[in-house]
Amino acid sequence: MDFKVGDKVIYPNHGVGVIEEVLLASAGEISQNFFRLRIVSNGSTVLIPTSNTTQVGLRKVLTRKDVDKVFRVLRRGKVSVTQDWKGRFQEHSEKMRSGDIYEVAAVMKSLTLLSKTKNLSYRERKMLDKSKYLIVSEIASVSNQGEAEVEVKVDKAVSLSLKSSRDH
Repeated sequence: MDFKVGDKVIYPNHGVGVIEEVLLASAGEISQNFFRLRIVSNGSTVLIPTSNTTQVGLRKVLTRKDVDKVFRVLRRGKVSVTQDWKGRFQEHSEKMRSGDIYEVAAVMKSLTLLSKTKNLSYRERKMLDKSKYLIVSEIASVSNQGEAEVEVKVDKAVSLSLKSSRDH
């Protein structure tokens, strides 16, 4: 995927970032190009080798059409919850690292459903919060809406999904 300075991108588990610069760095005789990415939420900077963007999961932000698809995924579909804590946490961690917004949505739905029946562990609570933040912040960025407004819509969509999963 081609990225250029000024592009809004998603860096897995960190959210929306903006490519500020392409740098050439050298170590001995080896030179490599890097994207300098500014993470919007906290202003931190990350350097990502331009040749490594696919491996780290860097991707462009959603299109408006993709936002509609995310809401469909949040509203519908199966909600799966692995009962074994260790297996569930591992599975969810892999989905979060993927950077795939639909996988992140699956984690959010699963942990939200689980939180309705039992208290989540500290780590799962943090993961639920992170998944929700990643979804809300990306949709808000794409749709030019406030995060609070988007969060209400996301919560409503997930509650519809959870209601339909309990009805079956």
